[in-house]
Amino acid sequence: MKRKKIFKRILLVLLLVFIVMQFFRADRDNPKFEVSNDFIAITDPPKEIESLLRNACYDCHSNETRYPWYSNVAPISWWLQDHVEEGREHLNFSNWGSFVLKKQNHKLHECAEEVEEGEMPLSSYTLTHGDANLSAKQKKDLAEWFEDQMISEAVNGE
Repeated sequence: MKRKKIFKRILLVLLLVFIVMQFFRADRDNPKFEVSNDFIAITDPPKEIESLLRNACYDCHSNETRYPWYSNVAPISWWLQDHVEEGREHLNFSNWGSFVLKKQNHKLHECAEEVEEGEMPLSSYTLTHGDANLSAKQKKDLAEWFEDQMISEAVNGE
């Protein structure tokens, strides 16, 4: 009988902690950005590539994050926000036009490698975003497209 009472108290405390956690909201605001600086606006990819970029990359690597319903529930909301912040820190496609050519080329090469090696998109992301789960052909096409976007610094004069 005593175990049952202790178990009920533990559950009650956990429920209260969960409820209190909901008052500490993650920042889900998308920062404003100049559309003319956006990667897609600058590179004008074919529709298939644009779709892959938006579905597999943009939620974490742009200021156009689409937050799912469960992003309102702590602690999941904190975990998701951490992923978005880290993704934007490594590469924010919304700021593409502000990068110098050398940085753009480096990021394009990194993107191609990450996609080819299956490191991106993250498996934790594709579990809940089926349209971000890329086939082998889509990975190859996207990686090749990234590489094709690289501009020779000698041609550009930098």
